Amino acid sequence: MAGDWTAQPGEPEADPPEPEHGRLPAEVTGFVGRQRELAALAELLAAARLVTVTGPGGVGKSRLALRAAARAGEGFPDGTWLVDVAPVQDPLLLGHALLEALRLTDGTARPPLDVLTERLAGRRLLLVLDGCEHLVEACAELADALLRALPGLRLLATSRAALRASGEHLLTLAPLPVDPAPDGPVPAGALPDAVRLFADRARAVLPSFEVTEANAEAVGLLCRRLDGIPLAVELAAGRLRALSVEQITARLDDRFRLLTGGSRTALPRHQTLRTTIGWSHELCTVQERLLWARLSVFAGSFDLEAAEYVCAGGGIESEDVLDLLDELVAKSVVLREDSAFGVRFRLLDTLREYGGHWLRAAGEEQRLLRRHRDWYLGVATWGEVEWFGPRQAETAERTELAHTNLRAALEFCLAEPGEEQIALLLAGTLWFYWVGCGHLGEGRHWLDRALALDREPTEARAKALWVTGYMATLQGDLGAARPALEECRRQALDTGDDRALAYAVHRQGCVALIGDDPERAAELFEEALWHYRTIGELNSNVVMAMLELGLAYLFQGDLDSGELWFGQARELCEEHGEQWAYAYVLYATAYSHWLDGAVQPARVLARECVRLNHLFHDLLGIVLGIDLLALLETEPSGPGEPGNLREARVLQGAAHRIWRTVGTPFLGSRSFFGTHQQCAERARAGLGEREYEECYEAGARLDVDAAVCRALDGGGSAEDPEPGPGPCPAPPAPAAAAVRHS
Repeated sequence: MAGDWTAQPGEPEADPPEPEHGRLPAEVTGFVGRQRELAALAELLAAARLVTVTGPGGVGKSRLALRAAARAGEGFPDGTWLVDVAPVQDPLLLGHALLEALRLTDGTARPPLDVLTERLAGRRLLLVLDGCEHLVEACAELADALLRALPGLRLLATSRAALRASGEHLLTLAPLPVDPAPDGPVPAGALPDAVRLFADRARAVLPSFEVTEANAEAVGLLCRRLDGIPLAVELAAGRLRALSVEQITARLDDRFRLLTGGSRTALPRHQTLRTTIGWSHELCTVQERLLWARLSVFAGSFDLEAAEYVCAGGGIESEDVLDLLDELVAKSVVLREDSAFGVRFRLLDTLREYGGHWLRAAGEEQRLLRRHRDWYLGVATWGEVEWFGPRQAETAERTELAHTNLRAALEFCLAEPGEEQIALLLAGTLWFYWVGCGHLGEGRHWLDRALALDREPTEARAKALWVTGYMATLQGDLGAARPALEECRRQALDTGDDRALAYAVHRQGCVALIGDDPERAAELFEEALWHYRTIGELNSNVVMAMLELGLAYLFQGDLDSGELWFGQARELCEEHGEQWAYAYVLYATAYSHWLDGAVQPARVLARECVRLNHLFHDLLGIVLGIDLLALLETEPSGPGEPGNLREARVLQGAAHRIWRTVGTPFLGSRSFFGTHQQCAERARAGLGEREYEECYEAGARLDVDAAVCRALDGGGSAEDPEPGPGPCPAPPAPAAAAVRHS
């Protein structure tokens, strides 16, 4: 089966890779109250493997779960992790969301559940599944499967409804206590939690605000009017910029009477929140309300430029969006977040739902969803262009930030009749992100769905076909790659689509190269490059075709022809500032140098190859570089000095574990896997059997990050293979200079 792994002869089975240690987001505002609930949740987590915090929207489920997870962190040596389920709309993407949250990259075609159960085997960790109510069934099924397969796993979920999974324990979260404030002086510790929360959030608006004997009764009354619902309390506190506590209470009372026919006792808690949000909505200007509604089309965070494009028009000028956003932030409707690329914004789910209601009521939903889709199609298109240039790493990070919104745009295209071709175009255009940033499985998911919806032989379908074939090849799913690429080639010939023909032939060459047919691969790469030159195509794919052609010659023993093509590819990368394909050029050149006896230059290039591929989470590039470095360790370090066979074997153990996540074709390829086998033979000949296996096992305990640090550091103790704290060391010399002067 594609993606399965079996040990090569003489290789012991490696343990499953460890995940990176967990991370939880930092709290932006103070945590108030909930001590009894935290204690109860701690007891449940100690006794049960699946705990779900339930309660209405706005009651504070997420904050409680994250605080409890942070407190429980010491009991989980492999980390506590947050998985934000709320932006995931397709239940089939839930497993991919978990892999992404755990920072587990897998290049095979295996189902995410299989990858999760293998990579987390033997680990003790806590996952927080936040916001499960819209995917209750899928979350329950996944939780059940994971808990059965992974004894060391515990799950803490938040949902407005119980998952109803086997072994689930529930903690139903009530609003904060709103008991009357005590008579006389009011010590801070004696305040009800709802009042303390109001005071804490009020100080963000009025730094001098305090609950005193004079205002305690009014604040307590307001919190009782709000039923102690945290989100309602926070929204009301935000009103203190313009109103006194008494004015806020009076106006809320008017709203309650209006909505309940004068019967305050008939008001359910969910209506309290809706009323509070509605009052906040009414206190907004017409333009602020309109922007609030339009912002509801965003999934997760967004930046100012996206908001200006999507939301402007029909009552809002583009230049007014910033000021309106600033007002919504001040009113606690929109959250402000800092990122590496500046300020980003986000709506809480409850407020997003409310805005979406008004957007639908105004009849603007479809228009805004199309505007949202157009913006993120532009993000993908511009990202594809900038991928071949000096801002490649920045493009990868920006696309990562847009990931949840790209999912929403794809989901809209696939669900809306008449949008199928744009779905094909968007999914295909994101090839650079799926391939270059470690999202092969999710990319296949979107492309397979889009290809099944529309078979019209368009340029968009042709692109989706070759991208599918390319990714299937990298996943080891050659049974899917070959027919997709052949269909693309036939369609291109029938329709005269020279660009699609070039890409189809190019990727057919990759299949041949991995399949140990370098002669046929060279023919196909030559043909593809001829087509690329004819149509004037130049990007990372063209550079990859050049270095792949060089490898095809290299694997046939023609070093001169190989070096010629590596040189052309290298010059293009340096001219355009390309880094991703450049990393593979470094690998190929290092391999050629080793064949030519230039061991030290090969070592410099291979290390830089590993470093660059690690930046892009490209497992194939990482493991090719580490395997080559392992082989280079077996070479004599000087006249009469033996190679470091122990270090070579440690690196082999680390590399072999990564190979499991790359796929079977490379493991079975004499060309690509030959360096690993040759290194193993040299190490076995020079080490005792026990030492040979112990060094390998030491390397197999390294996760990807530790393996990369080990490879870049140039060696260590096989008995204690973990690198020391701090960043991975830089390569000893600039790789580009090493190439030019070697």
